[in-house]
Amino acid sequence: MDILLIAGLWLDGSAWDDVVPELTSLGHRPVPLTLPGQGDGTASATLEDQLATVLAAVDATSGKPLVVGHSAASSLAWLAADARPEKVAKAVLIGGFPAADGQAYADHFAIEGGVMPFPGWGPFEGADSADLDQETRDRIASGAVPVPEGVARGVVRLINERRFDVPVVVVCPEFTPTQAKEWIAAGESPDLARATHLEYVDLDSGHWPMATRPCELARVLAEAANS
Repeated sequence: MDILLIAGLWLDGSAWDDVVPELTSLGHRPVPLTLPGQGDGTASATLEDQLATVLAAVDATSGKPLVVGHSAASSLAWLAADARPEKVAKAVLIGGFPAADGQAYADHFAIEGGVMPFPGWGPFEGADSADLDQETRDRIASGAVPVPEGVARGVVRLINERRFDVPVVVVCPEFTPTQAKEWIAAGESPDLARATHLEYVDLDSGHWPMATRPCELARVLAEAANS
């Protein structure tokens, strides 16, 4: 199966470098995406530009792909399900919930000069980054791409009720499935609360399992594709 891999804020397609060979060995075709504004040198990119890249990748597959969104890019995976409910086999959300209709995509940190730079590790201390050694922290931080303001503050628009019938897998790295269920029940993600087919997978890692648990993450994704 084609597995489209969408990394979260500040990351480009190389974030999946350690996951790709594992998925290939498990019989799948991984397609890591480099989004406009996050690795292609375009600081003026918008959320619509990033979604267009994801949808082009969905449309380019011969079958129904697994669409994987990490962190904030969970919203992009869900937007793909909204735009192509008949084409997306499953949406896999790693360490994140999709933003609701009308919300900003990822307006979480300060905008400086038209971009949202990586804020350093301070905001991610604790469970998010507990499994990152200093070398990995330095590598992620040095490669972090400032996210264009037009992406971070782009407004999520969801219009197709058929998205709720697309199966969803919530991969729980720095939190547990029990916590995820409680947050959704409390209103943290109105869309996931309405998903018809929703499952949870526990993954013992921090917020960046593609860097710290690539083999385990690949197996989780392969199982999602196979089921």
